[in-house]
Formats: sequence, structure tokens, C-alpha cells
Amino acid sequence: MSTMPLLLHTQYRLVAAVVMLGWFASTIVANDELETESLTTFDVGAEDASLWWSFVGLCEVIAPYCGVICFLAPLPTMSQISRDKTVGKLPLLPYSSMVANSFVWVMYGLMKNLPSVWGSNAMGVMLGAYYFTVFTRHCGPMATKLPGTVSQHLMSVGAFIALNVCIAASGVSHASDLIGKEGVIMCIVLFASPLAALKHVIVTKSAASIPLPFTLACLLNCTAWFVLGWWRMLDFNIYFPNLLGLCCAVAQLLLKCMYGNRSIVAHDETVQMRSLLPK
Repeated sequence: MSTMPLLLHTQYRLVAAVVMLGWFASTIVANDELETESLTTFDVGAEDASLWWSFVGLCEVIAPYCGVICFLAPLPTMSQISRDKTVGKLPLLPYSSMVANSFVWVMYGLMKNLPSVWGSNAMGVMLGAYYFTVFTRHCGPMATKLPGTVSQHLMSVGAFIALNVCIAASGVSHASDLIGKEGVIMCIVLFASPLAALKHVIVTKSAASIPLPFTLACLLNCTAWFVLGWWRMLDFNIYFPNLLGLCCAVAQLLLKCMYGNRSIVAHDETVQMRSLLPK
């Protein structure tokens, strides 16, 4: 029996559990803001406090640029697609989801008056649209395993954008928090894919599939936004998804150190040789 359904069910349970944890934590933060502020107060010497707040200020400066660096990561893939004139078996979902996810954070940043948030994610919307265009130009009109079709991706992203514009323009109470929680859930779902990849690395004992430069960029990006969201903005919708991303990046780096870039083929050959040895 195939293990794919079991793996998918495991991912869904993991996503549901983290979503519940996120909503529970956000409720605590919303109901006890004063307690959260007290947790961010350091009972240390003036020199240590000064160094720490200098680091927080540095994170505030570099966070938007780190986000843009992560959005630039698919550029080599786009260059390869343009050269080969085909997308091969690559999925369209990462680029359509980049547009949708970035748009949510643009709306949230505008409603909360956070230029660092909406500015960097505006670049994500534009770059995601560019990646989407390049991809669809070379995937062929009959492609149906992206997953789904190009038209389905277009309709889904368009409907998602229209929904959030309507929420923002409706004047609904706490519309910004609603959009923020939507962004948090989207980030959690997007992190389910790297978590599945980590399991694959452990099973094959090969970390060749983990791109080190991009992982380091994600580590820096999530660290900066987590520090900024917790100690400067006091915003759950900013620090919680970036805390998850930080944990995921650290886990990938640990596996990279443990297994290195040994190819899966070499691992399979080793397994075969051991099976031939006398018991």
C-alpha cells in the first residue's frame, strides 16, 4: 500500500495542530497585552540592554531587505526554464501562493501602517507575478499537474485577492486582525512542505535537496522578522509565523550538517551492498 495518503494525513494533522496552537496563543496575547510587554522587559545591565536594543534596531533595518532576498531566490529557476523552454515536472503552486501570500501581507501592512511589511511584500507580489508569467509561458496550455491547471490557479489567486480587498474595504471591525490571522494560517500551510522535505532527508540520509544559500537567507529573514515582531511591534501576526520559519530553517541546517550533500544514489548503493553481506 502506498504511504502517500498516510503522509498527507500526517501533514494535515500537523497543520491543524499548529493552527490551533496559533489561535490559542494569539488569544492569550490579545487578552493580556500588558503581560506580553512585561516579558519583553530585560532585567539586565544598561550595557547589555543597549547591545540588545542595537541588535533589535539592526533587525528593523535589515528585515525588509532579507524578505526581498528570499523573494529573489526563484530567479535561477526562472532562468533555467527560459533556457530550456520547458518547466519539466516543476509545480506552479509556489509562485501562485507567493502572489497570494504576499498580497495578504501588503494589505495587513497598509492597514496597520507598517511600511516595512507592505513594502517588502509588494516586491513579493511583483516578483511572484513575474515568476507566474514565465512559468505559464513555458508549461503549455494542456498542463494539468501544477497541481490543477493554469486557469484554476488564476481564478483562485484572483478570487483570493478580491476577497481580501472586500474585507479591507468593508469596514468590518478588526478587519486587519482578520487578514493578519489569514496570513498566519497561510504561512503555516506553506511551512508544511519543508516539514515533509525534512522527513525525506531523514529517510534517505541525504541533505542534497536542501539548498544551503536559500536556507541561510530564510534563517536570517525569519530571525530579523521574529525579533522585530516580538520586541518592536509586539505583533503576534508578525512574530509567530516567523518563529515557525526560524525553527524550520534551523532544522534544515542541522540536517545539512549531519548528512551533508551525499547523493541518494550513493545511499541506495550502500544499502544494496549491505543487503548482500552475509547475515
